[in-house]
Amino acid sequence: MGSGQVTDRQGLSLEGKHVTVAGLGVSGIPAAKVLHARGAVVTVVNDGDDARAREQAAELEALGVTVRLGDGATLPDGTELVVTAPGWKPDKPLFTAAREAGVDIWGDVELAWRLRGPDAAPWLAVTGTNGKTTTVQMLASILKAAGLRTAAVGNIGVSLLDVVLGEEQYDVLAVELSSYQLHWAPSLRAHSAAVLNLAPDHLDWHGSMEAYARDKGRIYEGNRVACVYNVADKATEDLVREADVEEGCRAIGFTLGTPAPSQLGVVDGILVDRAFVENRQKNAQELAEVSDVQPPAPHNIANALAAAALARAFGVPPKAVRDGLRNFTPDAHRIAHVADVDGVAYIDDSKATNTHAAEASLAAYESIVWIAGGLAKGATFDELVAKSAKRLRGVVLIGQDRALIREALVRHAPEVPVVDLDRTDTGAMLAAVREARRLAVAGDTVLLAPACASMDMFANYNRRGDAFAEAVRELGS
Repeated sequence: MGSGQVTDRQGLSLEGKHVTVAGLGVSGIPAAKVLHARGAVVTVVNDGDDARAREQAAELEALGVTVRLGDGATLPDGTELVVTAPGWKPDKPLFTAAREAGVDIWGDVELAWRLRGPDAAPWLAVTGTNGKTTTVQMLASILKAAGLRTAAVGNIGVSLLDVVLGEEQYDVLAVELSSYQLHWAPSLRAHSAAVLNLAPDHLDWHGSMEAYARDKGRIYEGNRVACVYNVADKATEDLVREADVEEGCRAIGFTLGTPAPSQLGVVDGILVDRAFVENRQKNAQELAEVSDVQPPAPHNIANALAAAALARAFGVPPKAVRDGLRNFTPDAHRIAHVADVDGVAYIDDSKATNTHAAEASLAAYESIVWIAGGLAKGATFDELVAKSAKRLRGVVLIGQDRALIREALVRHAPEVPVVDLDRTDTGAMLAAVREARRLAVAGDTVLLAPACASMDMFANYNRRGDAFAEAVRELGS
């Protein structure tokens, strides 16, 4: 270090290294700043050239970073490393050129991992098609209840670069990782990790279900203590079997049923641990009650068990699991109870943006008027409708791709009444809620679980959920 060079934890000097950052935005700008501060010669390339991009470019250029707008396809001459925003697809020409030139491609998570100090906090990592954010937040709550310095970071919206390079010291980090981030993080090695579930999603980005699963499975590579998998989802266990882990690392399952040895599960309304106990063949440790988890929907109990497994792998005592789950409040638009009107419960699960998430949401209630539809993102709905048909009292369809759901309903639930709303104006959600109220009877649940993305009608799923809650409140008034 006497030369003044700034090196990462693996001894790689960034001083004078020509690094291309692919993409502006929430990951590209911090990455460019970090690399520049460590002496790298940074060029940022970006496909877009709009007013926002020019504003961001000006901010970086003032620091001495070169920014090239409107051309994200060409690899700048002399590039020795590419650091990409996670959403950039692997088949982009820039990456093809980098691979042909033998240039490494990292994501911002990989950069953060390599810049960790020698005494950095270990990572407890979570991925899966659905439930990642809730599980990571539950995990952080449990770790805090154990008196540990921690934070929920990563894909949850808190930059890992900011956390790793910040002044605050942590004992352990609860890290949410997307399949995109994992694809670009080849050297990541977590203390312990969980894959919650696997269902078709982002296949346009990954190219196939096999490639999507393979990227999710990267989270297990090099795990030291525990690879946590979902007993009900064999694909997650298969990923554990395929992973190259450290000697002594254990496979730990979670199940909504009675757990076998080396599993966590549920017995008579109690969350129990048969993995991190003495004599797990005969003993089980009570962790919490199902009623300590809010909401106590089956998929959320599964999230809690996964979080508990990772916490127990880190040595957290049972009392902290219970206290952490009791203290946890889920984010908005995740199976959130809005109100009861005339004996009907109105539930906002606008975050259910794919069929897997909607299926879990529908499974939580017995008699449902379902509000669904939006942008299907290439999804099909036959399996979802077939599994949920017996729970449906009625369906209200909204959004651009609602016909796909309507056709599945005709095939698998022809007796269920369907209202097809052919409108996308700001009053459409109020109309949908009014139609749902007309179909519902006391004891029913009106459930917004769209199984689709929101951007055909709303800026994001948060705005969609807000519109639903406002419509329900208008009913109640």
